[in-house]
Amino acid sequence: MEIFNDKDFVKELNKKLKNGGVVSFVTDTVWGVGCLPDSEKGVDNIYELKGRDRTKPLILMSDRVEHLLPYVKNIPEKAKALMNKFFPGALTLIFERTEKTPLFVTSQKETVGIRVPDNAVFKRLCEVVDGHVLATTSANISNQPSAKSYIEAEKNIGKYVDFVFQDYGHSAKGLESTVALAVNNEIKVLRQGEIKIL
Repeated sequence: MEIFNDKDFVKELNKKLKNGGVVSFVTDTVWGVGCLPDSEKGVDNIYELKGRDRTKPLILMSDRVEHLLPYVKNIPEKAKALMNKFFPGALTLIFERTEKTPLFVTSQKETVGIRVPDNAVFKRLCEVVDGHVLATTSANISNQPSAKSYIEAEKNIGKYVDFVFQDYGHSAKGLESTVALAVNNEIKVLRQGEIKIL
């Protein structure tokens, strides 16, 4: 992971991201693509390269939950317990968004999903990205299978993004995250993935 220790590269990476750049990376589940959450150009680029339905929101991911908390509000106690137990891990929790979360990330919805992947390479990437948060989705063309390896990510979307980072041996497990809505003190599983919470 020496690339993340290269100050010149990190400077170039952040410059590209600020200008609407998109990167692809390994997580603990499947491979993802991401941009800065406040970059409307970056978000547009993700929807374009994937052919993604604009009604499907992106989610926010980071190496630490502390970086994600400013983007969400009204976190139920049950959800706090889940975050303590399963972050970092294969769980995406959807909360009400704050003003810090742009509507172009959430497909104009008043909610946004957050996740802290349990992967050393993704963690290191977030550490060097300005703001430490990425607006993300899976690294594939819409309605095609999610990429489960560097080769698949490169093949799927490599020519459309600025960087596809190697996994340096920290490979994805290939199982999607569990997605749960956590609003009004209720937890509702929307997609059952690796983690069973109910």
